[in-house]
Amino acid sequence: MSAIPEQVVAGQKASLNNLLAFQGAVFSGFEKLVDLNLKVIKASLDEVAEKTQQAIEVKDAQEALAFTSSLAQPNAEKAMAYSKHVYDILTGVQVDLTKLTEEQVAQGQQQIADALDQVAKNAPTGSEGAIALVKTSLATANNAYESAVKAARQAADAAESNFTAATKAATDAATAASKAAPRSRRTAA
Repeated sequence: MSAIPEQVVAGQKASLNNLLAFQGAVFSGFEKLVDLNLKVIKASLDEVAEKTQQAIEVKDAQEALAFTSSLAQPNAEKAMAYSKHVYDILTGVQVDLTKLTEEQVAQGQQQIADALDQVAKNAPTGSEGAIALVKTSLATANNAYESAVKAARQAADAAESNFTAATKAATDAATAASKAAPRSRRTAA
């Protein structure tokens, strides 16, 4: 059997393995999102039952006002926590897919380099310049790809840092607002 069909079979096998790995990463992320949503639904149903019981026990306008204002703060914090969990899951899937893509690109680059070396061995005399030009072009393309990957990583790190800072600021603001609400009710009374 010649080397080229073996390389084709190996390439097809690697492509199939990569496809299965991609599917596994996406399905794992989907599974985590479903699990998170089921937990949120269960917690929400439990909370609704508890809040309904508390609402039934309200006796006067002062308790009703306190009960109503107590509903807003936890929901804002829960919404931010939920968003953070979803963001973490999606970021994890993105990291997995990026890693798989980088591995596949590295394998493809190696296969191209091996094929070029094979062609160089069987090339007619005088074609060394053309082969060197192709190798230089491939090296330039690889460097451009690596620069793009580095820039994408830096952008992703900056976006994650900004998201974390925004989440912290929103959480701090919601906490400060919830602490200020009881004081303003006491002052109004």
